[in-house]
Amino acid sequence: MEARYVFRAELRLEADEAEVSLEPSTTGTTVTVFREAPEPGEEGWLFFRDTLWRGEVGDAEYGRRLAEEWLGEPVESVSFRELQVDEAYFAALKKEIADDLELFNAENVSEVLSKYLGSSIRVRGDDE
Repeated sequence: MEARYVFRAELRLEADEAEVSLEPSTTGTTVTVFREAPEPGEEGWLFFRDTLWRGEVGDAEYGRRLAEEWLGEPVESVSFRELQVDEAYFAALKKEIADDLELFNAENVSEVLSKYLGSSIRVRGDDE
């Protein structure tokens, strides 16, 4: 099973030494960040519930701080792009959600996926 969250982060580069300066128009850059998703039921698997809302980072400041921790660089902003999953992970995720719908205050699995991930799930086939 494989899955990863995909984010886009805007970084602001800063020189660590006073003798070094950067051209202001070149200090910003955008990077794509991949974060491995824990297997459903394992520690950290609820990252999507705790961080995302309708396919967006639910709390921009919290998301920015997370990205700074991951990258070790100042981050201006971060946005969620998608959860990429293989078919086995997606099946396991749906089963784990179905086993405890109360945890998500939802009636069914589709509601949970829509509530937290919007339409931002991409199921990859074996050939991808």
